Amino acid sequence: MRQLPVDSNTALRLLAISDATHLAHSYQRNREHLKRWEPERAEEFFTEAWQAQNISQVLAANSQGLAYPYGLFRDDVLIGRFSIVSVVRGAFQSASLGYWVDHECTGQGLASRAVAAILVEAAEHLGLHRIEASTLVDNHASQQVLLNNGFTQIGMAPKYLKIAGRWQDHNLYQAILHG
Repeated sequence: MRQLPVDSNTALRLLAISDATHLAHSYQRNREHLKRWEPERAEEFFTEAWQAQNISQVLAANSQGLAYPYGLFRDDVLIGRFSIVSVVRGAFQSASLGYWVDHECTGQGLASRAVAAILVEAAEHLGLHRIEASTLVDNHASQQVLLNNGFTQIGMAPKYLKIAGRWQDHNLYQAILHG
């Protein structure tokens, strides 16, 4: 399976249904860490069955070139998820990027290096021209990850997504992959 190196012992690769157990455990382990940054989750979200079904759905979209669900693995332990979703082809060739890193691995530059690898993959192998991402207005760490990778802020969307149980403002960013 094709891997995108992030550092000497960390790489991104497309998730497989066999990763559902690892993904469920990673979400369980990071439940409190992610709570502030993600939608409210039903209990079933944290189960292997739910994660397997979700991976299956995203892989169906992947087979059509419309989504790319990556796991971030360090020494075969899943320590994050990076997803290219909402791919629009045709004249747009654009997609959205979402990501998170295990609470024990933040502050190590992993997210920045992983986003860099994703952008190379998107430009050179996925045929994308543009990637967009959004962050909560107070998520300065994620904003720095995007800025480190050449994203520019293109606006602020009031009450953009329902995160942590309430509609929250988000800063919007984009990276143009082909000049």
